[in-house]
Amino acid sequence: MITLYHCRDARSFRALWALEEMELPYELHVLPFPPRARHEGMKDINPLGTIPVLFDGGERLTESSAIPHYLATRHGPSPLAVAIDEPGYGAYLNFLVMGEATLTFPQTIHLRYAVFAPPEARRPEIARDYAEWFGSRLRNAETMMDGDYAAAGRFTMADVSLGYAIKLALSIGLAEFVTPGMQAYFDRLAARPAYARAMAAQKKAED
Repeated sequence: MITLYHCRDARSFRALWALEEMELPYELHVLPFPPRARHEGMKDINPLGTIPVLFDGGERLTESSAIPHYLATRHGPSPLAVAIDEPGYGAYLNFLVMGEATLTFPQTIHLRYAVFAPPEARRPEIARDYAEWFGSRLRNAETMMDGDYAAAGRFTMADVSLGYAIKLALSIGLAEFVTPGMQAYFDRLAARPAYARAMAAQKKAED
């Protein structure tokens, strides 16, 4: 049985969404945020103290952009991954990593200085700089997409990674940086049954 440790709407949502896209059975634990401070024994689950944490047999994965690819390949074959000899393989890997490293990272810095820091330590000018950094990277990423999707002309785990970055922006007040084209792209992703199941699963686990 696959086990996922997750915080509501955090980057671990990529893993939850990927599990639902693969239709794999799993056990879900929704933790309070931040888990390293509010969940006893978190360092035993993941020495980094962060989520996601996914256990699959003897494997432990902690990177939200790696988990969707792992699931699609370890539990595949699946069209949700792009094969190495398939057109779009490079773009697939690029967007898979870009969703986290290039697009989610600046949003987390924005959150740190705009929301999570104590009032006396907040730096609105830094928060705004990182928000604008995210916006410029997202606009550039849009020009690199393959039609309606990130890569290979179809929905893949790269869209799970990229789509979550947009989901985060829309939920933390950065909608002004999401272009109409990327909003339409996200709306297509959010209409997928697996996305709806993932949203329902985290809500049920919290209740």
